[in-house]
Amino acid sequence: MHTKTIKELSALLRDREVSATELAQGYLERAQASDLNAYIDIQPELTLAQAAEADKRLAAGNAAPLTGIPIAHKDIFVTRGWRSTAGSRMLENYVSPFDASVVEAFQAAGMVTLGKLNCDEFAMGSSNENSYFGPAKNPWDTSAVPGGSSGGSAVAIAAGLAPAATATDTGGSIRQPAAFCGVTGIKPTYGRVSRYGMIAFASSLDQGGPIARTAEDCALLLNAMAGFDPRDSTSVERDREDYTRDLEKDLKGLRIGVPKEYFGPGLSADVEAAIRAALTEYEKLGATLVEISLPKTELSIPVYYVIAPAEASSNLSRFDGVRYGHRAAQYTDLADMYRKTRSEGFGEEVKRRILVGAYVLSHGYYDAYYLQAQKIRRLIADDFRQAFTQCDVIMGPVAPTVAWDLGAKADDPVANYLADIFTLGASLAGLPGMSIPCGFGQGEKNGKRPVGLQLIGNYFGEAKLLNIAHQYQRATDWHLRQPGQQ
Repeated sequence: MHTKTIKELSALLRDREVSATELAQGYLERAQASDLNAYIDIQPELTLAQAAEADKRLAAGNAAPLTGIPIAHKDIFVTRGWRSTAGSRMLENYVSPFDASVVEAFQAAGMVTLGKLNCDEFAMGSSNENSYFGPAKNPWDTSAVPGGSSGGSAVAIAAGLAPAATATDTGGSIRQPAAFCGVTGIKPTYGRVSRYGMIAFASSLDQGGPIARTAEDCALLLNAMAGFDPRDSTSVERDREDYTRDLEKDLKGLRIGVPKEYFGPGLSADVEAAIRAALTEYEKLGATLVEISLPKTELSIPVYYVIAPAEASSNLSRFDGVRYGHRAAQYTDLADMYRKTRSEGFGEEVKRRILVGAYVLSHGYYDAYYLQAQKIRRLIADDFRQAFTQCDVIMGPVAPTVAWDLGAKADDPVANYLADIFTLGASLAGLPGMSIPCGFGQGEKNGKRPVGLQLIGNYFGEAKLLNIAHQYQRATDWHLRQPGQQ
């Protein structure tokens, strides 16, 4: 059952071949028996209560397409009943009094919450090694990182610990772990999915999205989670869409932009071979390849690592030990309590980004760093805008290499940052992007590790992206491969 897609599970539920309770119980048992550290919090009684309600809806014949389907949430979305930790000691035992909008949307659709998934602390990281609860482990090779920050979400899908998962993408944190774990993930256009109840990292970049086994599953999930939310000032007011509407369209005449900057010296040969093979497959499906240029690509890293830490330093100032979360046990006065609470509650990467952010926002440096970064951000968006006059979709690698070994870059944060080179541009521009499995590369110990193909679309072009991904998945079987069955 755990290898089936959401669409297949929905058909089984609708035909009463399995109950929502049986389905939830099966996934709970797998999750509790797993040693991959994908979950931070599981509350079986809450899950089974939701499953019982779903069974009532199914029996009454008023179920939605996703009713009874289990889902697990990245622990950056707040939830009632389950802990909402953001992967941090600062919120280790925090339970929210309300649900995030995304969580509400899936509950309204009748989905059943399995639990909360591991992530880099406050979504800051590319490997899931920054989690206070320890890293999740890549099911393809448990000595490898799963990617981050949504590592737990990608691991849960790849290992069959959930059929659906929520995730967030600030600079690539849906696409990169999806690539490293051989699953499908989509980051929608900025503003498509409500950020209400999403614990903030960088407010102008954070965007929620789904991770699942297939593009078709992601379309079904996006149907439920996307939409205008008046509680989120960054939410875009647009009519709801059916993201499955174009899935079956053929790709004849599709123009695929291939950025020359994505195929330079930093790209490993094994990843390039898989990407080139995927592009060849698209040509067989009727698409044509167009070489394009995104000349500001190399600037995306310094721009992102000025803007994101600046926004993080502001957002994380609320965690001071006064209102909620961790508080130091011993202190002499208020200033000492702040200092000790934040020193104890935040991990090293979070502290690093707070310090960088405070510096670039400080008097005398704001114009030189933060303001300049925002100007270059606009130029990066202009590069994409120009590119889309020549093509319909942009394709290339998600990351320069396959997943690296746990601990390999632990002492070199800059090496982690450089791994985001191909995903940051779309995030800075607010564009939708996807990762779909397209092959395997060699790990550092000669093990096979997944490669992800990145698809970047124009603004609000999610339905088109999902169509392009779905047609590739109809023609190939990379998305059906299971860990241990390469």
